[in-house]
Amino acid sequence: MYYMMQKDEPVLLKTLKDIGYFVWWGGKNDLVPAENGFDDYCNVKYIPDKKPRKETNLHAYDAWRGTSDGDNYYSFYAGKLEKAPDEEQYYDHDWAMVYGAVDVIRSWADRKQPLCIYLPLDYPHPPYGVEEPWFSMIDTDKLPPRIPAPESWEGKPSILKGIYERQRLKGWSEERWNRLRAVYYGMCARVDHQFGLIVNALKEAGIYDDTAIFVFSDHGDFTGDYGLVEKTQNTFEDCLVRVPFIIKPPSWVNGKAGVRDTLVELIDFPATVEDLLGIEPGHTHFGRSLLPLIEGKTDKHRDAVFCEGGRLRGEKHCMELQSSSSTSEKGLYWPRLGLQIKEGPEHTKAVMCRTRDFKYVRMLYESDELYDLRKDPYELNNLINDPKMKGVLAEMKERLLVFYQETCDVVPHKANKR
Repeated sequence: MYYMMQKDEPVLLKTLKDIGYFVWWGGKNDLVPAENGFDDYCNVKYIPDKKPRKETNLHAYDAWRGTSDGDNYYSFYAGKLEKAPDEEQYYDHDWAMVYGAVDVIRSWADRKQPLCIYLPLDYPHPPYGVEEPWFSMIDTDKLPPRIPAPESWEGKPSILKGIYERQRLKGWSEERWNRLRAVYYGMCARVDHQFGLIVNALKEAGIYDDTAIFVFSDHGDFTGDYGLVEKTQNTFEDCLVRVPFIIKPPSWVNGKAGVRDTLVELIDFPATVEDLLGIEPGHTHFGRSLLPLIEGKTDKHRDAVFCEGGRLRGEKHCMELQSSSSTSEKGLYWPRLGLQIKEGPEHTKAVMCRTRDFKYVRMLYESDELYDLRKDPYELNNLINDPKMKGVLAEMKERLLVFYQETCDVVPHKANKR
């Protein structure tokens, strides 16, 4: 979180701005160093005229946590959010950005310059809190099953057990878990509603058909799975790494509507944009355009997907020491960040290789993981030492080796004078 894309690194927003797009950025910055400014990446870094109430920042205004010795203190559960007496709705940062995006879309109909809207919203990131009607929208009886905490954490990354013990949620009833999960789903439903406002604005402006829309998340969330909340930085359970990715192509692409049941990575997003616009990238990357899938020309894309995280021992600059939660038990993220500064439970460097049927995780300083996702979709039974899985393990290790060989070194496209 403290090391963003530097000026000499390729960023899609800059690429689009450089080829003539008007880039409007409304939302948080988890992308570039703020001290460098935003002029290289966008024409407008939106600041709303009407500022949200400071109390809508649930990280800073956290009376909802209760007492420091209580079992809600590290749960991230804020619950039902109430609007101020003079508000028509619970006007927070996300609402401000969505309204700003709607306004710029409505004003764009007669302009000749192509428009890119970058709208990185906070929701449904924890803390888990949402206003009506979304707070009461979810029927808890219809929630999918929650993945239980393991009876024994043997075979699972040690940092998970450490977080589990620190978050103090072991005594929660299923009713409480369901209420937390319902709020998270309500937060997702609010984002769905806000997305609908954007789509309607595009249609009203007469530019919906010519617009490509990409909706995705940067990571998932435990939200009660394994008895945990929030996320980790170096474990790869499906609830964390299998995130939504929705694409609506422009009308001139002969797209076939539907769900594609194939493996993709988020790095395929910029590759798809480049393919749509005929951009020849001036750098090496490993994304693959999704247009052949969208157009129904193929149902295959990747045989495996990968994810990396964690750090080497002694890498203090990778411990997120900049966050007060790393050293203070008052910090909301202390259960995780307080462990990331230790050398056990391990914040070990790790890499995941996932195929359709299997998941292999190589952990540098502790036991690896291997799961048969067909029989064990919850990833509770680590088969790394099962002699029957030796063949599968060898194949997964070979695939991981190919991944590293393909991506370990790149040569700049621009040659220097000798």
